[in-house]
Amino acid sequence: MCCSLNRRDFLSLASLSGAAASAVLPVAAAPAVRAEWAPDLWDPRRPMYSPGKPLRVQPVLMYTLPKRKEMNSWKSWGGIQTQEAVDKEVVRIADEWKSIIARADFPVDLLPLVKITNPDEAAAAGKTEADVTVIYPATGSGTMLRAATPESGNAIIFVRHRSGPVYYWYESLSTRYLKPNRKTAAVAANAAPDPRRLSVEDVVIDDTDDVVWKLRAYYGIKNFLGTRIVALGGPQGKYAGEDAVRVARDRFKLDIIDVKYADFEARIRSALADAKLVAQAEKWTEQYLALPGTVLDTERPFVVNSFLLYGAFKDILKEANATAFTINQCMGTIMPMSKTTACLTLSLLNDEGTLAFCESDFVIIPAGILLRHISQKPVFLHNSTFPHKGMVTAAHCTGPRRMNGSRYEPVRLVTHYESEYGAAPKVEIPKGQELTFIDPEYATCRWVGIRGVVEDNPFYDICRSQQDVRILGNWRDLLNEVRDSHWVMVYGNYLREIAYAAPKIGVTWHAVSDAES
Repeated sequence: MCCSLNRRDFLSLASLSGAAASAVLPVAAAPAVRAEWAPDLWDPRRPMYSPGKPLRVQPVLMYTLPKRKEMNSWKSWGGIQTQEAVDKEVVRIADEWKSIIARADFPVDLLPLVKITNPDEAAAAGKTEADVTVIYPATGSGTMLRAATPESGNAIIFVRHRSGPVYYWYESLSTRYLKPNRKTAAVAANAAPDPRRLSVEDVVIDDTDDVVWKLRAYYGIKNFLGTRIVALGGPQGKYAGEDAVRVARDRFKLDIIDVKYADFEARIRSALADAKLVAQAEKWTEQYLALPGTVLDTERPFVVNSFLLYGAFKDILKEANATAFTINQCMGTIMPMSKTTACLTLSLLNDEGTLAFCESDFVIIPAGILLRHISQKPVFLHNSTFPHKGMVTAAHCTGPRRMNGSRYEPVRLVTHYESEYGAAPKVEIPKGQELTFIDPEYATCRWVGIRGVVEDNPFYDICRSQQDVRILGNWRDLLNEVRDSHWVMVYGNYLREIAYAAPKIGVTWHAVSDAES
């Protein structure tokens, strides 16, 4: 069973997703006569695109200006006590946001700063339509702080210690106002739910880099929830069946579009018989094989047919108005129809920026979508192996080449392993490359996070894109997480963003590795 939602979780999901899962819908079969594909529908020179929408951020400066009282305490802690100090703080905040936006590797729509000096102004600010509010509590009351927090709970509190005039709330923030973190949250388990009670994890002291990565997590959440995804051949969940699909729809609001193979077969057979489309696929094949570091070790027609499959998948995505794609029965049903495998095609989709996954496994797909949006890089869904002496092997036949978001890694195009048919990429990831992994525990909403470093790109008798990875952290913890399941990987270290996002989407997070290097 998946963990349940409290009121704040529900409000947060509704606020950030802006969408709910719809009924499963078929996409119409292809017409008998097709239009041409634009020559630049696939273009390896085009920068990888991001399917995400900008994160709308509302900064709020909270303060009150005191009046002197002779022979009495008349002001609180803090360096924002005059209008002149407020004016300077407004400029300081604006300058910091220029830097934050420059460092953000995701789009931010920054709204004008709102200044609040009393509970009524705070309450008005709390009704924002922004995705996230960043509150600067220089001075002011707890009532104001609570009112300025949006009911969704999507907020960050930024407090100054050394980055400018010290804030009163540097001293006053405490578990009186904030929920304890994940490890000690049980202490407050019997407390009444309060959607405006933020967590200690939502506080940043001085460091705008912390603001950037927390916003990155929020950006990931916003664009993950409610994702519209095509599932060719229908959705399923490895070892979790319909439970995984139900969690994906109900918990994560994924809008899963079920495209039937009976409809798709007419579409791909039409493409295979269309001389213009085949000629276009031949040109794309020539371009792909000319990319530096590309070696062809399978039959060229398999690659051509992979590009025909690419065009057909792109048509479906456009018709469904979807940004993500997955395919069921990809180790059998699709091959007689397309005269190739889907492996290279999924790699091509990921390399351009589309989210593409094999096996229609909705145990791992939600984690893959979130990680894709957080990292702004392609993710690789792969099989896991039994950990030993700090080592695991990651392997599948659908590895993206553009894993760093721009560069094409070296590749050998070989056959799909189990069928010895079609075209599959054996991608070489640089030795020493740091990776982040997520390993979901079936449909329980418990995810395990792992960091590792690539040690080798072997060529075992297993799925083609394969890496021997050294686990960073307590690798023995993974012995209790062996599930013969799918993991998802990405270049870089994103454990802290996922850990921050997890409780906001109702996921229990367990990290085998530390987030810090």
